[in-house]
Amino acid sequence: MKTKTLLELITLSSSLYFLAKDTHFIDRLNDFSEKGKENLNKMASDSEVDENGEELEFMDKIIQKTSQVREELEHKIEEAVVQFYKKVNIAHLDKIKGLNEKLDKADKAIALLEARLNHIEAKE
Repeated sequence: MKTKTLLELITLSSSLYFLAKDTHFIDRLNDFSEKGKENLNKMASDSEVDENGEELEFMDKIIQKTSQVREELEHKIEEAVVQFYKKVNIAHLDKIKGLNEKLDKADKAIALLEARLNHIEAKE
């Protein structure tokens, strides 16, 4: 369990390093910071309505934008982690589970074949 946690932490830290190293992401953050005040003022002045047709309050707009940014960031991090896994060739946990299931099935098949062989040998 500790080895698994350690490997996950190492993988996560490597992925975060890879993400921070990505200059496109850093440039985009710089653009966001430069345009942040303009976008914030524009967001505050724009009127958005919810599903009931009522205008959203400023905090509701911020919450909505925050959730959109969070989803975009999660998507970017997921893409970066997948690229990192491919570069480093680390097996994903789902892949390991799938291989373990195949191994269990193969063990069961081998046990059945051994039982059949023993049964045939016993008849002779």
